[in-house]
Amino acid sequence: MALIEMFHVVAAERSVASGQTIKEGQIVSLNTSGEVVIQSASHPTPYGLAGDTKSTTASSMPGIATGWQNRVSDYFDETKASAKMTVYHSGGEFATDQFNSNVASTAILTALYAVDGVLDTNTSQSAVVVAYLVKAAGTYPSGVPGIDLNGDMALGGENSNTYCEIKLVI
Repeated sequence: MALIEMFHVVAAERSVASGQTIKEGQIVSLNTSGEVVIQSASHPTPYGLAGDTKSTTASSMPGIATGWQNRVSDYFDETKASAKMTVYHSGGEFATDQFNSNVASTAILTALYAVDGVLDTNTSQSAVVVAYLVKAAGTYPSGVPGIDLNGDMALGGENSNTYCEIKLVI
């Protein structure tokens, strides 16, 4: 549902394959035409992290309710105007809520892989290391004054509103 870009090296723009639903922060691959697709058993080699959302049903911006959209005409599709998606690759540090539950209990600097577009400790779909965990899963401050976390309200998201911080290596 969300990706928080802390530092990034390359922010590429790639065309998105038709029929794809991709959440910001998910791991993407390229099909034989060089178009972005969600990483899966059919497309096991990870290319990078999706920096935009392509959806018809929900927003994937950090801390935003799923029914919210910033431009009504786009219907949750941040790639609508250009048909291209920002894909972060070649390094950087990110916070994301796109991980399987086994990541939440791993140690710092554990190698993380991709399984169906999310971070995982399992190598069942790809043995390519996507990232290393640099901060365990937990709440993330939103910057909005409140009382939940360090004087800020916690940022909402998937995985019970928890984010892990990673060092991207693909």
